[in-house]
Amino acid sequence: MEITPYYQKSIECLHCKKQFKTTKVRSKFVKVDSYTSDFQPIYQNKEINPLLYNIFVCNHCGFSFTEEFSKYFAPGMNDEIQKKIANKWVPRSYGNERSIDDGINTYKLGIFCGTIKKEKSINIAGLALRTAWLYRLQQKHADERRFIGIARDRYADSYSSGDFSGTQMSETRVLYLIAELSRRIGDVEYAIRYFSKVIEKQSTSLEPKIVEMAKDRWQEIRDNKNKSASAYLCPDRQMGREGILSTPHPVATDA
Repeated sequence: MEITPYYQKSIECLHCKKQFKTTKVRSKFVKVDSYTSDFQPIYQNKEINPLLYNIFVCNHCGFSFTEEFSKYFAPGMNDEIQKKIANKWVPRSYGNERSIDDGINTYKLGIFCGTIKKEKSINIAGLALRTAWLYRLQQKHADERRFIGIARDRYADSYSSGDFSGTQMSETRVLYLIAELSRRIGDVEYAIRYFSKVIEKQSTSLEPKIVEMAKDRWQEIRDNKNKSASAYLCPDRQMGREGILSTPHPVATDA
């Protein structure tokens, strides 16, 4: 009998405690070719994407979560989830194979539920980043950019509060992602500031590859700024010194 890439797993809902089925991908079918500069995995088999199955969606109450969600609920939080999620849930199942649109919907549910539950910023950031990756696969650039912005802000919150401590995310990686995601949404000065923070850790970091990636991105930004400044100045050079001094536009040094 041929083994399929997918299998069913029983999950207990963190909120209503009922059992439901979800689909997962067998690890033997997951092979990564490469990673993008914001760590999106590029899989060998484009038809099998385990990112689509990270979120567990309870078909009974709608509460959506990942393995990283805490099992602890603050006092009164279950009542809040019941009111804002379960009471408004229209029963449906995400337990079978998922399309990219299904995957995006489940991540949005996870972000919504995690925000209400007051999950760590580091967890919400990861969900938002993965949502952006799925939009990237669809070439929906405006939506990708929006969720990259959300992810950047939540990673920044996580760095400020330190809630990434005790997770698989190191300080170096969090700083790098803040910088790289800032670069991707055009917040160049913020990107430079946080790439510099990564580079400053090169003597103590246990992740030298990430430090080197930060150096590469930092240099790319500087090179692009220099090219932009040179391109702006070129027409004036043909006019001579007098033309440069008399141009009515300020010189763009940080384009």
